[in-house]
Amino acid sequence: MDEPIFTGVGVALATFFDDDGEVDAKATGDHARALVELGLQAVVVAGSTGEAASLSPEERIALLEAVRAAVPASTPVLQGTGAPSVRQAVALTRDARDHGADAVLALAPPGAHDPRVYYQAIADAAGDLPVLAYHFPQVSLPGLPVEVLPELPVRGLKDSAGDPERLLRELEVFQGWLYVGAAPILALAGPLGCTGAILALANAEPELCIAAFSGDAQAQRQLIPSHLAARESFPHGLKQLIAKRFGTPTATRLNAR
Repeated sequence: MDEPIFTGVGVALATFFDDDGEVDAKATGDHARALVELGLQAVVVAGSTGEAASLSPEERIALLEAVRAAVPASTPVLQGTGAPSVRQAVALTRDARDHGADAVLALAPPGAHDPRVYYQAIADAAGDLPVLAYHFPQVSLPGLPVEVLPELPVRGLKDSAGDPERLLRELEVFQGWLYVGAAPILALAGPLGCTGAILALANAEPELCIAAFSGDAQAQRQLIPSHLAARESFPHGLKQLIAKRFGTPTATRLNAR
């Protein structure tokens, strides 16, 4: 494969909302810039952590443009474009391509009969942009079987399942860029040779995530309390954790209280 779009740790960026529930693109972009200044290597906008299911296409574009303007030109900005249907995913991918994304990350659709068809349509819509598949069965069942990965027309894969055995199998059969999305296995993934990580927890603990991916066992252990707090009543726990560190808004759309 060619040179990865990034190596090391990137952030699955949270989306911030104002008190009326409207997207606060400026606050989201400002947070992305702060994280990059702390050492993160890439930013994913409108992924599952960004409450993408609650966003309109226009809001996704506004977020993408705000983040792209806020971070250095050398920092890759990826856009989440996965959707329940091929038609939706293709439209979102075209929007990402046309509004400054450097790559797209497409969650496998729920109940996918043949993910090859889905990803081929996304790859066609993406044109020259790299496409990363996204395995996250906790959000979209059944996810992507390991056996089908070599047949997908994608450049990379994000795996948020947090399954060490599956990760080892992926390293054996998948020749593309491999990113992990589960914070508890960072100190395993980095030394094993994974390309990088794309993490929700990097919104609040960027330095520890970077250290853990480098193989720092102590940093990995230090991440666990934050990991547990962030996943409690998602996305509220994560938003509270980010706010405690950075003073950012805590409003959510998903599971709004």
